[in-house]
Amino acid sequence: MGSCKLTLLVVLLSCIERSLSASCVVDSFNVKQDFDRVRYSGKWYALQKKDPEGLFLQDNISAEYTIDDDGSLMASSKGRVTLFGFWVVCADMSAQYTIPDPTTPGKMFMNYQGLASYLSSGGDNYWVIDTDYDNYAITYACRTLKDDGSCDDGYAIIFSRNPRGLPPAIQRIVRQKQEEICLAGQFQPVLQSGAC
Repeated sequence: MGSCKLTLLVVLLSCIERSLSASCVVDSFNVKQDFDRVRYSGKWYALQKKDPEGLFLQDNISAEYTIDDDGSLMASSKGRVTLFGFWVVCADMSAQYTIPDPTTPGKMFMNYQGLASYLSSGGDNYWVIDTDYDNYAITYACRTLKDDGSCDDGYAIIFSRNPRGLPPAIQRIVRQKQEEICLAGQFQPVLQSGAC
C-alpha cells in the first residue's frame, strides 16, 4: 500500500514539473501584437535587467531607436561595462534589426557590434514582449535553449521613456509580463546616474 502511494506521488510531482516547465517554453511566449517600429523609435532607458552569461552592460544603459532610409529599425546604445575586472568604461554599441517573419514583427533578429575593439559583436533574437510605446517596453532574448525548450542563457531589459521609473499601474503590468516569460524575481535594477 505504501509503495502505491509513493508511486502516485512521484507521478503527480512529475506531471506538475512538466506542466510548469511547459509554460516556460520560449516559443510559447507572446510578443507585442502588431508591433509598430515607428512608434517604438526614440530614446529608452533601462530600468531593470536580467543578464546573460558573459560580458553585459551593467548600468546607465540607454538605447536610441531610429528608422533607416530603407525602413529598417536601427539602434545606438550606451552603458557602462567593467572590463578585465577593474576597468569601467562607457561603451557604445550599434544594432540593426531584421524581421524574419512579417506576421510577427515583435520577433526580430538583432545584429550588434561594439564600437570599440574590446566589445563583442554578434547576433541575438530580440523580442518585444510588450510595450505601450509611450512609457515602457519589455524586451527578451534567448541565446541558447535547453532540451525542453526553456531558455538556458538569455537576457531581458525593462525600458522606460523616463529614466526615473514607471508609475505603479505600469509596474504591475511589467511584473505580470516578467512572470509570463519565466523571469519573475530575476531582474536587477539598473542605475541611471547620467554617467554615460
